[in-house]
Amino acid sequence: MTQVRFIPAQGTRSRRPHPLHGKDRIWTQTNCYVDLWVELLHLVGRDPLAGLGFTFSSDFDGSQWTFIKPPPEDLRALYGIDVGELNIWRPVRDHVAEQLSRRVLLTVEVDAFYLPDTAGDSYGSSHSKTTIVPIAVDLGRRSMRYLHNAGTFSVSGDDFDALLPPIGPGHSAYLPPYVERIVLDRLASTDGLASRAGALAADHLSRRPETNPIRRMGERLVSDVLGATGGDVEAFHRLMFGTCRQCGSAAELAADHAEWLDTHLGGGSAAAAPHFREVATLAKSLQFRLARAMHGRTVDIGETIERMATSYDEGMRLLDAAFSG
Repeated sequence: MTQVRFIPAQGTRSRRPHPLHGKDRIWTQTNCYVDLWVELLHLVGRDPLAGLGFTFSSDFDGSQWTFIKPPPEDLRALYGIDVGELNIWRPVRDHVAEQLSRRVLLTVEVDAFYLPDTAGDSYGSSHSKTTIVPIAVDLGRRSMRYLHNAGTFSVSGDDFDALLPPIGPGHSAYLPPYVERIVLDRLASTDGLASRAGALAADHLSRRPETNPIRRMGERLVSDVLGATGGDVEAFHRLMFGTCRQCGSAAELAADHAEWLDTHLGGGSAAAAPHFREVATLAKSLQFRLARAMHGRTVDIGETIERMATSYDEGMRLLDAAFSG
């Protein structure tokens, strides 16, 4: 079993990215895990827009914005997909090949240093954690096709060996990555998807932050940018990923979900979408302003934070009205 690949039950689908990864997006990427699930659901013929209710409960925890991701329980309830951790007891490449032969996909944490699709960012220049889903592997040729962010890519040779090393547990230089099994043999019917999504969205909305998370994030950002990053540009970018990018992309996805729910269930939730998109747009502006502060310029982010916070509150108020109507 050296060459295996995943083919969706309904046949090979176009690998055009989902519209959530279109060029017109405010945030073209969210994080590797959400982006991966958008494209994976698209690949197997399920609508990722139905699964974005988790954005309604995202929060600032005092040091970062929620690393947004679809909860396993949501994936099961909406799509009939089971997700759980895989025990690694031999080389991961062998696990990948075996599971693909069973039509089971794996998420695999890897080092972006060895991913060709990150050329110009991480590839060959910096080490960072990210997640991929292999969809085809040829162990003999040391090559793989994989989902990552908004697309499908190929890797081979030494990079393949670095991503999925031939060694496994028991080797002194080996640290097993975190790997999940994605079981797709009980995909739920699309009938009733909207009602299931509405119930989950209402649950996430009921667990939204009790106080405005954007104001709390604004208070922390000033001290971190001017102090904790210590003038380290890479540290600044990592901070922005965990704050402005997660906040902004979560808000944009919340807008998409509010519109999707209104289209399929009614109730008026789409009225909240412009306010969440305002948060998404201002989060990008905030990131640019903080970059200037990072380089020693005097910057006042108070007005931007207040506009974001006000838009967030109004978006949540309109969601409340839509779900209680």
